[in-house]
Amino acid sequence: MTQERLWQVPDASWADPRTLSALLCGSAAAVLLLKWLGQRQIQQKMEEARRMRDLALERMEKAACRFKKENPSAQTAHVLSLPMVELVEKLKEGSLSLESVLYSYMGKALEVTQEVNCVIDFIHGCEDQLQKLKKQKEKGLLYGIPVSIKDHINCKGHVSSGGMVKFLGQVKEEDSVIVQVLKSQGAIPFVKTNIPQTMINYDCSNLIFGQTLNPLNHKKSPGGSSGGEGALIAGGGSILGIGSDIAGSIRLPSSFCGLCGLKPTGERISKLGVVSAVTGMKSVTGMLGPMARDVESLALCMKALLCNKMFRLDPTVPPIPFNEEVYSSSKPLRIGYYEGDGYFQPSPSMRRAVQQTRKLLQEAGHTLVPFAPPKIDYVVDELFTRGLFSDGAAHLVDCFKGDIVDPNLKSQFNTYRLPVLVKRILAIILKPVYPRIARDLNALCGVGSAKNLWNQHGAVAVYRTEFIAKWRKLGLDVILCPVLGPAFNHGYAGKLFAATSYTNLYNVLNFPAGVVPVSTVTRADEEELKHYRGHYGDPWDTRLKEAVEGAVGLPVAVQCVALPWQEELCLRFMKEVETLTHGMRRNV
Repeated sequence: MTQERLWQVPDASWADPRTLSALLCGSAAAVLLLKWLGQRQIQQKMEEARRMRDLALERMEKAACRFKKENPSAQTAHVLSLPMVELVEKLKEGSLSLESVLYSYMGKALEVTQEVNCVIDFIHGCEDQLQKLKKQKEKGLLYGIPVSIKDHINCKGHVSSGGMVKFLGQVKEEDSVIVQVLKSQGAIPFVKTNIPQTMINYDCSNLIFGQTLNPLNHKKSPGGSSGGEGALIAGGGSILGIGSDIAGSIRLPSSFCGLCGLKPTGERISKLGVVSAVTGMKSVTGMLGPMARDVESLALCMKALLCNKMFRLDPTVPPIPFNEEVYSSSKPLRIGYYEGDGYFQPSPSMRRAVQQTRKLLQEAGHTLVPFAPPKIDYVVDELFTRGLFSDGAAHLVDCFKGDIVDPNLKSQFNTYRLPVLVKRILAIILKPVYPRIARDLNALCGVGSAKNLWNQHGAVAVYRTEFIAKWRKLGLDVILCPVLGPAFNHGYAGKLFAATSYTNLYNVLNFPAGVVPVSTVTRADEEELKHYRGHYGDPWDTRLKEAVEGAVGLPVAVQCVALPWQEELCLRFMKEVETLTHGMRRNV
C-alpha cells in the first residue's frame, strides 16, 4: 500500500494546473535564455572578428606610414597611375622599387576602405614576400605586383570567413593553390576583401564586416559576390584581384564598378583551398578568375597562373599553358550577338552598349551574326535555379544555424527556408498571375531524389550540346551579349537573384566569359528607363527598374563569351572590344 501511494503522489502532481503552468513557463524561459546566450555568443564572435580586422588595418597603416616617413620623395601618385603591364616592366628593370609599389598600394587601399569598407584583413606576410623577392634571381611574370584576394580564398595564417560566423576563428595553415602560384610568379598578396554572407548574393554585405559601397557612387552596390574586390580595384587600392564566380560573381562587380573581369572554364584554374558555404553542388560550375582595370592585366595574370607550378600542385587542372598565338591574333572574328536574353528585358543602357559595340566591331571588319540563346526560361529555371538548389536549398539554410541573417539576404533566405510543400502551393497560386515567379518557386523545391539529380545533370549536358550545335551551325568564334547593369541601388540584389540570367547561363554551360566596360549611362538612358515595363510586368520587372535608377555617368559593360578552354580567344575578343570602345568610356 505504501509503495502504491509513493507512485501515486507524483502522478497526481503532474495533473495540477499550477504545476503544469510553472513547468511550461520554466521551459519557455529556458528556451529564451538559450536563444539569448546563442545570440550573445554570435555577437561576441563577430565583435572579435571586427577587433582583429581593426588591428590588422592598424598594422597595415603603421607599415605604410613608416615607409612614407622614410621615403618622403616616393612617387606614390605615379606608381598608382601605371597600368599593370608597365608596372611589372619598371619593377623588373629596377626603375621602381618593390617597396615603393607595395606601400603605395597599401596606403591607397587604406584610403579606399575608409571610404567604402572593402578590406577585411591585411595579409601581414606580404612584407616577408617582398624581402624574399629581393633575394631571388628569377623574376616571375607578376614580379612585385600587389594582389588583393577575395575573403574565402585561403591565405596562410588568416581566416576565410565566407561572411559566416561558423568559419570565424578557423585560421588556415596553408595558402590555397592559387595564392601559392601567385607568389611563385612574384606577386605579393596583401589584403583580403569583403563579400556577402554565404556568397549566394550579388550585393556585398555581411553582419561581421558590414556593407561595402560602390566607390563610383555610394548609393550603389559594388556588386557581388566579389564586391570587395570590385570596390577596391575601382577605387584605385588594388591593381589586380582574384575573385570567384558561380552566377556572375566576377562579372557583376566588374560591370557595376567599371572593371574588366574574366570567368574562366571551370577547371582551368585550381580551386583547391577555397571555403564555400555550400559544398558538393555539381550542377552549376563555379570558378576563380582575375579582375583588373584592363584586359592586358587579365591576360598577364592568366599567363602567370597557367604554369607548371599550378599543374603540379593540382593535378586535376588540365596542363594547358596560355596560348599567346591565339591571344595576339588579329584575324577577323565571326561574332554572334544578342541584345536581350528574353528572361529579363535589358535596361536601356545594357541594350545600347551592345548595339554600339556591335556597330564598332562591324566597322572594324568583323562579321556580326544574330544569335538567340535557346530555351532561356528553361535554362534559368530548370538548369540553373533547380540545379544550384537541387537539395531544395537545405544546405544553404543549414549554414545559418549559429548565425544571424544579413538584412540584404533576408528576402532570399525567407524564400529558401519555406517548406517544399508551401513552395509548390505558392507556385500553383501565383502561376496564372506571375508565371515567372511561380516557375522560380517551383525550381527552388529542388530535384527530390538522386535519380532526378542524375536526370538534371543529363539535361545540362543535352542543353550544352544543343547550344554548341547552334554555335557551330552559325560558324561563330565568340558571342557578344549584355551583362546586368548599371550598378544597383542598395538592397535590390537580394530581391532579384533571378536577374543573373545574363551571366548564370555561362556557369550552366561552363563557357569562359568576360566583362569589358564600354560606355557610361546617359541622361537619354535614364529618360528611356521611365518607360521600362519588362517582359512580364511582374514585381521583378518593377524592382529591376527601381534597382538601376539614378545611374547617370556610371559604367555600362558588355559580356564576351567563347567556347570551353578558349580563354585566350575570349581575352583576345575582350581586348578588341576594349580598344574599339575607348572613346565611349568617358567616365570609366
